[in-house]
Amino acid sequence: MSEQRPQYGEIATPEEQRRAAGLPPLSELPPVEAAVVVPATDAPSDSPRRAHPVDRFVTIGLLAYGLVNVVVTGLQYLDLPRVMNQVLSVLGASGEFTNFTQGRVWGTIAAVVLLAGWALTATLSIRRLRRGKLAWWLPLVGAVVTLGIASICVAIPMMGDPAFMSILQAPSGS
Repeated sequence: MSEQRPQYGEIATPEEQRRAAGLPPLSELPPVEAAVVVPATDAPSDSPRRAHPVDRFVTIGLLAYGLVNVVVTGLQYLDLPRVMNQVLSVLGASGEFTNFTQGRVWGTIAAVVLLAGWALTATLSIRRLRRGKLAWWLPLVGAVVTLGIASICVAIPMMGDPAFMSILQAPSGS
């Protein structure tokens, strides 16, 4: 068996390695002073900032209020024909809501939209809170967008119902 030659630096001391690299010996180098590092307060850091406690409280409060609203309203949308009859009686209409098939379908779609909108809003809000960014506005924007879409879903069967259409076509003075 033949002996293998050691590779560069495997046996050599640090001094021998420096000499082979053409560097001066460590004893000839001037002493190194420890540098004092002052953390910069104005520089942006990669670490997440802590969200403001008031923002966190308001955001979580708005999300909780939104969840209660989504559950209550979503359950009502699942029985949209009954809700539409209540709206008709409040408006003083003599007829009843008869667009039951579309009412059930679009009521269910509106309930799903409410739930999905709240879930998306909550997810985005929590991500912003974890990053230390202001998030109080996100539940408000999420509510406006989600309720707008759900309102369109509820308006579709409403506009297809003869009782509601008679209210819209009636003269405003009667």
